[in-house]
Amino acid sequence: MKIICMEPLGVSQEKIASLAAPLEAAGHEFVYYTTKETDQEKLLVRVKDADILMLANQPLSAAIIEQCHNLKMLDIAFTGVDHVGLEAARARGIVACNAAGYSTNAVAELTFGLAISAIRNIVAVDARCREGGTKDGLVGFELFGKTFGVVGTGAIGCRVAKIAQAFGCRVLAYSRTVKPELASEGVEYVDLDTLLAQSDFVSLHVPMTAATAQMINAASIAKMKDGAVLINCARGGVVDSEALAAALNSGKLAAAGIDVFENEPPLAVEHPLLHAKNTVVTPHVAFASKEALETRADIVFANIDAFLAGKPQNLVK
Repeated sequence: MKIICMEPLGVSQEKIASLAAPLEAAGHEFVYYTTKETDQEKLLVRVKDADILMLANQPLSAAIIEQCHNLKMLDIAFTGVDHVGLEAARARGIVACNAAGYSTNAVAELTFGLAISAIRNIVAVDARCREGGTKDGLVGFELFGKTFGVVGTGAIGCRVAKIAQAFGCRVLAYSRTVKPELASEGVEYVDLDTLLAQSDFVSLHVPMTAATAQMINAASIAKMKDGAVLINCARGGVVDSEALAAALNSGKLAAAGIDVFENEPPLAVEHPLLHAKNTVVTPHVAFASKEALETRADIVFANIDAFLAGKPQNLVK
């Protein structure tokens, strides 16, 4: 088999070499690219001969997949898969696996990093301090005692809910599936409108699907509490950025912490959330802790081993 990793996985070359060694010893060819290639013609040259293609969050279109005539497996080193032309893969019987679970702790932790940065004005007070100023006009508020709404209680949402409880928050949740273990620990499952209306913080942890596209829009923001805070470490497309920026600039919402956008960073300088009031932005970094990236590499190589053994794991539904 020719196994191609079309983009870097964010770990050391030594780590990659160690994980690839058993595959090469078994007679497989392994090719690892240390740079991204966004030019689609050049990307096709890079990947077209793959039997197994490994990628992370770089988009892989249906048009490219359709021209990879040997392709038998897509090994997606990511949790979300909306950046991959999976319908084209399914039409040809190509197996697709992901790395769900590798970044649960990393994303949950950044969720609260963004929340605290936003409500305690950490970016602004850092700048003020460096300028020789004081806290005047930049006193924020606490998480403790607030109502924290978690939209989506998959692995990451569950972790966020438990951390919010540790901060002393009442936790509301909205999800397609109720997790009994959360409910038994005091998390209250409610409908989305109730969550929006009662939550001081709304944290998004849903995949990008037709059902979740721009679920946070002008109408849903209007249902939120005045002065609420929105955190998005899920997918950029679940939020209408123009509507969110308008709500921040008008004072309807107190603050936002945003890690994901409609497109992968770098962002256009005119993106509305780069100019909205009381907004902390990060360039899609929530998943990218040292520990998470190491775990991710382990998972995707294990996915290949399982596929070659005829027992594929982490199948994308």
